[in-house]
Amino acid sequence: MSASVTLRGDADEEDRLLVARFVESRDEAAFRALYRRHASFLYRFLLRLSVGDGAAAEEGVQETWVRAAQGLAGFGWRSSLKTWLAGIAIRWWRESRRTAARDAELPDEASLPAAPVIRREIDRVDLERALAELPAGYRRAILLHDVEGYTHEEVAEMTGIDVGTSKSQLSRARNALRTRLSGRKP
Repeated sequence: MSASVTLRGDADEEDRLLVARFVESRDEAAFRALYRRHASFLYRFLLRLSVGDGAAAEEGVQETWVRAAQGLAGFGWRSSLKTWLAGIAIRWWRESRRTAARDAELPDEASLPAAPVIRREIDRVDLERALAELPAGYRRAILLHDVEGYTHEEVAEMTGIDVGTSKSQLSRARNALRTRLSGRKP
């Protein structure tokens, strides 16, 4: 067994113990420990989904934890806690986009300009811009599979799509990124 598998198993076991403590006695220290373990991942993930909108990412992290605290007792461990939290974050993000579009009558995300990104490395700026220009489903597929390392089965579970749809979106997203980064017109 490799060290990475052992470490992941240890992390999953620690999550299980912390969740059990929180569910059994609403142990605040256990909840804070869970938060410290997963909040930075959720923030980075939501920041990318929100195309660099830090305020939206922060709001999403908080809402994800509120919902997680309410649902932890029913969490069945069919996936890792991180995967489950990512699913909650994705559902919040979708809801917030629908609400914002409905309330402000915003144009479709694909027609919005990319958020400004300030980085030292030109390649990173280009990649961030190219990601920001992708349709939401493509961006989500790239972030979950290629950046965060989830399997297509986990992506499908988190997002409520078929495994084949996950694979298709990822393939199309990669092609769209290649086109954008090469400077060709899509």
